[in-house]
Amino acid sequence: MKKIVLGFKQFQSSYFKKNKTLFSQLAKQQSPEILFITCSDSRIDPNLLTQTEPGELFVIRNAGNIIPPYTKSKCGFAASIEFAVQVIGVKHVIVCGHSDCGAMKGALHPSKISKLTDVKNWLDYSKGAAEKVKSKNYKTAINQLHEVAKQNILLQIHNLRSYPAISQKLAVDTLDIHGWFYDIGHGLMESYDSSVDNFITLDMMYSKLIEER
Repeated sequence: MKKIVLGFKQFQSSYFKKNKTLFSQLAKQQSPEILFITCSDSRIDPNLLTQTEPGELFVIRNAGNIIPPYTKSKCGFAASIEFAVQVIGVKHVIVCGHSDCGAMKGALHPSKISKLTDVKNWLDYSKGAAEKVKSKNYKTAINQLHEVAKQNILLQIHNLRSYPAISQKLAVDTLDIHGWFYDIGHGLMESYDSSVDNFITLDMMYSKLIEER
């Protein structure tokens, strides 16, 4: 805790002091263009990975970057999505999974988390991804874990499309959804390419955008 407190003091005296104009603007409003949905894992830092400043990403995090199918029941997740899309007006949604994900390990091996009732219930939303992967053979356990994380991204994107706030924007082509997979150990990011039904490197996926820079 001491490190956290001292870190905030350093933020006040250094970063905040140098960026007073930015924070003065953020104190009045936010206008991010991207909704970033990712895992709660401590190794994932959306702003660090994308080198973005405060106010540039609207972030939703939970174990396994899971998006429950839409229901009419009261749900904080649905409220966050609705606010990001309908009020803030984000133009892109990124669903980002990652390597060595504890949630995906639990989805693959539910017997190992049998005593964690809430975790087990939550990971039911990833069951389809785990079952799809279990039906295939992989060279290593790491390959299998990577694949279930990727299949989970696609499953959660499918669920995301069931949200009225999302489907309305998709219908008029004012919103894009992206599926990203982050390999922690290699510092690599892959993005789902529907034209080949596979994940390819971020550079390949967005080569035109990079060239425009």
